[in-house]
Amino acid sequence: MSDRLHYAATVERQDGSMFSRIARRVWPILLVAAVVILLDQWTKELVRQNIAKFDYIVPIPALGTYFLFEHVDNYGAAFGILQGAGSIFIIIAAVVTVGVLYYAVRHLPENQRLIRVLLGLQVGGALGNVIDRINQGYVTDFVKIGVPGVYYWPNFNIADASIVCSVIALAVIILYQDVQNSRQAKIKAIDMGAAESSEA
Repeated sequence: MSDRLHYAATVERQDGSMFSRIARRVWPILLVAAVVILLDQWTKELVRQNIAKFDYIVPIPALGTYFLFEHVDNYGAAFGILQGAGSIFIIIAAVVTVGVLYYAVRHLPENQRLIRVLLGLQVGGALGNVIDRINQGYVTDFVKIGVPGVYYWPNFNIADASIVCSVIALAVIILYQDVQNSRQAKIKAIDMGAAESSEA
């Protein structure tokens, strides 16, 4: 009987420690994602309530029409690409979210806090647009930047910006880490060569 109790207590401690480890690895991602989703949905609702579709306002007079809030419906992906494929993006967002959380739990070291923040931005951005697709069948975009009479970047929203900025930041971090690892490998090779020469 005591052996069974000991086994049960051991299993309970292991389950508790496993849950604690998963929580520590996942909560920063979920927290950042929640902030992005709330901010994204709040700004979209403000736009829907205050700007008629296909109309615009100038939020910062000093920037004139270089920076606008224009209310449009987006049936495609970020920045209006791949129009009419909304259901596919819901599936992609679900796969990305599950993949990010799995990677964070199983492979990402706990000290990689910045990476977790960036992953949270990606998850929040993906889910923010999914909420629109489920509720409306399309995504509300409103930020419009460009040069009047020359070119305007396709309208986007907080979720789009969150995804793009996090992807760029991750790419920069990965590139920086690769450069650092390459330098360390060269230094190590030089040190080993010097040590072999001195031994000879």
